Amino acid sequence: MATEVNYYELLEVERSADDKTLKSAYRKLAMRYHPDRNPGCDQSEAKFKAINEAYDCLKDPQKRAAYDRFGHAAFQQGGYGQGGHGPGGGEFSDLGDIFETIFGSAFGGGGGRARPRRGADLRYDMEISLDEAFHGKEAQIEVEVSTQCEACDGTGAKPGTGSRGCGTCHGHGKVTTRQGFFVVERTCPHCHGRGEIIESPCRSCGGEGRVDKPQTLDVTIPPGVDNGTRIRLSGKGEAGPMGAPPGDLYIFLQVRPHRVFQREGTALYTRVPVSFTTAALGGEIAIPGLDGESICIEIPAGIQSAKQLRKRGAGMPVLQGRGRGDLVIEVIVETPTKLTARQKELLREFQETETGDECPESRGFFERIKDAWNDLTD
Repeated sequence: MATEVNYYELLEVERSADDKTLKSAYRKLAMRYHPDRNPGCDQSEAKFKAINEAYDCLKDPQKRAAYDRFGHAAFQQGGYGQGGHGPGGGEFSDLGDIFETIFGSAFGGGGGRARPRRGADLRYDMEISLDEAFHGKEAQIEVEVSTQCEACDGTGAKPGTGSRGCGTCHGHGKVTTRQGFFVVERTCPHCHGRGEIIESPCRSCGGEGRVDKPQTLDVTIPPGVDNGTRIRLSGKGEAGPMGAPPGDLYIFLQVRPHRVFQREGTALYTRVPVSFTTAALGGEIAIPGLDGESICIEIPAGIQSAKQLRKRGAGMPVLQGRGRGDLVIEVIVETPTKLTARQKELLREFQETETGDECPESRGFFERIKDAWNDLTD
């Protein structure tokens, strides 16, 4: 551009605008000034190119941070203060790119066109019940992601048109500049490493080669998943620009609390009240399991409240493994609150026959209290 116009002013947004606001503003302006809508208008074409340049910078977090700090100087030779990293010029995807930029083809592998950037990975949060986590399930989700533009097959060019070689890099995708003793090779700032310039951008995607589109995806949730379990759908993330490979979609699971069971790993915990007669005499209780089968638990005679009993193999399935965890039951001895006259009479008869040996813990406690009191009075 002949004059350096503020990128935020070009897109008519505030400096604090988020990614969604930036994209919305860009699309609105791109449609308004698109060359196909303004045939023969050089001013509109120049405006369209400036809008694309501004959005290309601000949609990239690294480029935007550099622009916010240094302005247009960040993208000129020697920008970022001294490093010269700007749009297309300072994106080092790995260590090989760094060596290639500083030392040229001797380390970087030939100085060819930049590799197409892979699409972004996406995250989807899904809530399921404990029963669904136990059995697993087949589910469908709807997500809106950037997919390859069908109108241009991801090329970004208007159907029936093509592209021409970039005059800045002469089709190489990179430009070479000298900084002191070093010859620095950077991604071309005009074609962004493609080596080609799209003369007539696709009207459906604005030249990006991708469009936002809702998708319905099938998801298989295996038995045994837990909070934070991550399911990866390869290639179902955001499409890469200009036909580049798509990213992945990651589904993060959250299991809702259950009314009866609490979970810790593969173990299930629950509290079960039993009558004081069952606690005294022993017996058997049945608990409905998550698999739909009744789980029989033997209650030993004389069990105390808060005692835990364990049922092996009655817990949660092992994720991507074999077997199941355990079911742990905490017994709560319930004292009756409503007694008939006959029941009270029977209890009084039992009380009259008590010797203290029936409840050794109670007897031992009161003996310790008595000894402590005698020590204080001596």
